[in-house]
Amino acid sequence: MGNCIEWFDFGVFTAGVMTSIIGTVFFPHDAAGSATLRSFALIAAAFVARPFGGLFFGPLGDRLGRKRVLAATILLMSGSTFCIGILPGYATIGVAAPILLLLVRLVQGFSTGGEYGGAATVIAEYAPTRRRGFFGSFLELGTLAGYASGAGLVLAVDLLLSRQAMHSWGWRIPFLIALPLGLVGLYVRSRIEDTPAFRQMERAGAKARSPLRETLAHNWRMILNLIGIVFLLNVAVYTLLTFMPSYLTDNLATGEVTAQLITIGVELAMIAVIVPLGALSDRIGRKPLLLAAAVGFLVLSWPAFALMQTERALGVAAGYAIIGGLLVPIQAVIGATFPAMFPTRVRYGAFAIGYNVSTSLFGGTCAVLVGSLIKATGTNYIPAFYLMLAALVALAPILLIPETAGVPIQRVGRPRPRRAAAARSRRLDLGTR
Repeated sequence: MGNCIEWFDFGVFTAGVMTSIIGTVFFPHDAAGSATLRSFALIAAAFVARPFGGLFFGPLGDRLGRKRVLAATILLMSGSTFCIGILPGYATIGVAAPILLLLVRLVQGFSTGGEYGGAATVIAEYAPTRRRGFFGSFLELGTLAGYASGAGLVLAVDLLLSRQAMHSWGWRIPFLIALPLGLVGLYVRSRIEDTPAFRQMERAGAKARSPLRETLAHNWRMILNLIGIVFLLNVAVYTLLTFMPSYLTDNLATGEVTAQLITIGVELAMIAVIVPLGALSDRIGRKPLLLAAAVGFLVLSWPAFALMQTERALGVAAGYAIIGGLLVPIQAVIGATFPAMFPTRVRYGAFAIGYNVSTSLFGGTCAVLVGSLIKATGTNYIPAFYLMLAALVALAPILLIPETAGVPIQRVGRPRPRRAAAARSRRLDLGTR
C-alpha cells in the first residue's frame, strides 16, 4: 500500500499533460527551459533528500521496529502529495510558489527514503522461506498499480474536463486523492504486529547498539553490490515510468492520449505477470531472472528504441513493451533479493542506505539527464545507450551476490550450519510455515 502511494504520486506528477501544467503553474512563463524539463528538475531535486531519509529512517527501523517507522513514512508521503494539490501557483504568490513546491517535494523524498526499504523488509521477514519470491513480488505490484492508477486518474480527469478547466483547477484533483489513500494505508499498518524476525531479535537482546555504524563498518561491500544492481533497476524504472510518457509526446510526436494509453497498457501487462515471475524465482532462484534481464537490456535496448522511432502507434507500443518486459523480471525478485542481502540487525538500514544512494544518483536524475542529452545531441537513442550502460554495470554485482532463494531470512549473514543443524533449521522453518 505504501509503495502504491509513492508511485501514485509519480504516476500523477509525470503524466504527459501534468508535467507541462506543473511547469507552467508554478514557474514564470519566461523561466529557463521547457515546462517539462522544469517538472523533471523538481523530481530530481526531491531525490536529493532520499539518502538522508534512508540514513534517518533505516537505522531507526532497526532500533525501534519496522512498524513504527512505516507508520510515519506513509503519513509524510501521502500528506506531501496532498499538499501539492492545495499549493497556490506562481500567478498568486510569485516566487514563493516554486519554493514551496520544492520544499514539499523534499519532504516527499525524505519520507520515501525510509519507505521502500522498510516495506521490503517487512514482507521478506513475514514471508515463508520457500515463498519469499512470491510474496516479495507484491511490493513491486504496488509500484505498477500505483503508477497506473495515478496516470489513469490524470487521463480520466483530462478527458472529462475542458483544457481550460484542467489547467485552472482540474490538475489538483489527482493530488488530493493521496491523503485518503494514506489514511487507509496507515490503518492497515496499525493492524499488524512487528515482524517475527525483529521480535525474535528483540527477545534475544541482539539489536545493534549503533545500527548505522555497524551497517557502514561491516556491510559496505554488500551495499556497493546493491547500489550497482539498483543502478539498472532505477534507470529502467525511471526511463519507463517517469521519462517515457513525455518522451513519446515531445520527441516522437505521439498524441497525449495515445501515449498514456500505451503506458498504462504496458503497466497492466506487467502487473499480470509480476507475481508469477516472483513465484518462479522461488523455484529457479533470483539470480537467473536478474541475469536474464541485465543481458536483455544490453542486447535489446537499442532495437526497442529503434521500433519506437517508426512513430507508428504499433511500433511505439512494441518498443515500449520490450523495455517493460525486460524490467518486470527485476521488479519481480528485488523484494525478496535485496532484504536477504543483509542480516536482521541492520537489514532495514543497510537496504535503505544503499537503495536510496543509488536511487538519488541514478533514478532521480534520469529524466533530466536523458532529456538534456537528447536536446544537446539531437538523437532519440540516448535512453537506449543509458540502459545498456546500466546493464553492463549491474552484471558484476548480480554475479557476486549469493543466491538466497530457499535460505531462511534469519540465517542471512550467518555461516552455513553443518548438515545436522541444517536439517533442524529446515524442520523449524517448515513448522513456522
